[in-house]
Amino acid sequence: MIVLGISAFYHDSAAALLRDGEIVAAAQEERFTRKKHDPRFPSAAVRYCLQEAGISGESVHRVAYYEKPFVKFERLLETYLVFAPKGFSSFRKAMPLWMSEKLFQRDLLRAELEKIHPALAEKEKLLFSEHHLSHAASAFYPSAFERAAVLTMDGVGEWVTTSLALGDDKNLKIEKEIHFPHSLGLLYSAFTYYTGFKVNSGEYKVMGLAPYGEPKYAPLILDKIIDVKPDGSFRLNMDYFDYCTGLKMTGRKFDELFGGPARKPEQSLEQRHMDLAASVQAVVEEIILRLARSIAKETGEKNLCLAGGVALNCVANGKLLRDGCFENIFIQPAAGDAGGALGAALAAYHGHEGQPREIARSRDAMKGSYLGPAYDDEETERRLAAVGAKFTVVSDDALIEETARALAAQQAVGWRQGRMEFGPRALGASSILADPRSPQMQKTLNLKVKFRESFRPFAPSVLREKVAEWFEMECDSPYMLLVAGVKAERRREMTAEQKAMFGIDKLNVARSEIPAVTHVDYSARVQTVHEDTNPRYHRLIRRFEELTGCPLLVNTSFNVRGEPMALTPEDAFRCFMGSNLDFLAVGNCVMRKSEQDPGLATSYETAFELD
Repeated sequence: MIVLGISAFYHDSAAALLRDGEIVAAAQEERFTRKKHDPRFPSAAVRYCLQEAGISGESVHRVAYYEKPFVKFERLLETYLVFAPKGFSSFRKAMPLWMSEKLFQRDLLRAELEKIHPALAEKEKLLFSEHHLSHAASAFYPSAFERAAVLTMDGVGEWVTTSLALGDDKNLKIEKEIHFPHSLGLLYSAFTYYTGFKVNSGEYKVMGLAPYGEPKYAPLILDKIIDVKPDGSFRLNMDYFDYCTGLKMTGRKFDELFGGPARKPEQSLEQRHMDLAASVQAVVEEIILRLARSIAKETGEKNLCLAGGVALNCVANGKLLRDGCFENIFIQPAAGDAGGALGAALAAYHGHEGQPREIARSRDAMKGSYLGPAYDDEETERRLAAVGAKFTVVSDDALIEETARALAAQQAVGWRQGRMEFGPRALGASSILADPRSPQMQKTLNLKVKFRESFRPFAPSVLREKVAEWFEMECDSPYMLLVAGVKAERRREMTAEQKAMFGIDKLNVARSEIPAVTHVDYSARVQTVHEDTNPRYHRLIRRFEELTGCPLLVNTSFNVRGEPMALTPEDAFRCFMGSNLDFLAVGNCVMRKSEQDPGLATSYETAFELD
């Protein structure tokens, strides 16, 4: 049985395809259209999934959409009625789109599907999941757990913002819910907005900024803004927020409480903004811990699955793992709305169709999340030649050797290999790589390669077999969704003078043997690299270790700020020529910046809308 899953029309549209329950392909539309967080119907992603499976639309038995549009419309109407007449301007702006398009989403979906293949649009094929059920399914079904509790947390689906589901073999049922407007995701997004970053895009910047501050506002948040019960359930004080009725996240009382208006984008960051980031991070961590502990006590389950946008908060995930209230944790790598496409397909296959579940025998059924397009050597060479790239085709051995030596020479390397990652994290398929031992590399990559804020941390990709030698963790972390401390023996203690520095000035202090991936609190967002899921990347890191004694690399996404990750060989070459990358490896094609035509260089610094 073939099931196609789709998420669309909010942000991070995506498609995923199952064959007899196995994940064949999954991809986000932004990778094809080059529009970050593209919300449009995922036409290109659907076509890719069909192509990867080697089928046409006639072979698809079910098409599953990740949420119920009518229920979402019901929330919009009811919210307006509760708060009326306040918020009429927001309601008036939303109504035309809902009445002309979103209210008739079934027809819109079928029209878009028909453009791809008429058989996809057959009325009886189309199913609608629920938003949080899709999230829960995306986490539970690919996990290696026969039974598990499933916690989903995000901004809002139809009505639900937080849910507890219980999974048992092929059965998955939501047991408890917290409803809009009370939302952990929207609380975090409110602080994202208030500290000057873009909602639904900049939340991870708040997480990265938090270690530069102190959580001095956390008591105020807990006293005035959110009421948290011992079991983790919560209610927001809506007097401080404007997202129900206005066109922004926070209101006047929020500004008064925290001493001024929201920071403007690109305005200088002050210590107050860092302290606000640290405070909301601390509050969200505490709530997640309370929720998880109460779920473990109430259900008796030993395994926990996580999904929803809040599950991308890898700092909170790391603390949850170390808390030990669950023996095992699995986090869906595409935890946000993109993963809803996969969850909808899985919910349709196992839930609606009642098909049996084959539980993963290894870590999980996500195949390392390498589920997107790949390009063979012949196509790669043709595409690179067409854009004027000067490259050398090398053997596998030479590819590893030349790339490892470039990294050891502290060159910034573009690395586009194999199938594209599904989800927001670069995992060694579409990555920018560098030497983690360099004290200057973190600042150089941020400012000269990625063209983004200097405070943003980078993640280490470490050989799975060496992770415990460098970090305070001993488990798998293949999807870069767990933060752990750098081991004490690898650290360099800061002097009293260095500790007294202003937040971002601490960037210049080398805090460990691997300063490029060590955050100011001695933490790192760890990716463990496994030979079975990415043998080429594993081999590269192993060769780098032979040259340097260091079994890890800096790994960040292959893009500049505001750009989706490089998908095609042309994307990779353009980013290579538009940034200060030194070396590029696409498949077995190797390129050096010094050998390229300078006329092909274009400035990428302002090429994309800021994220």
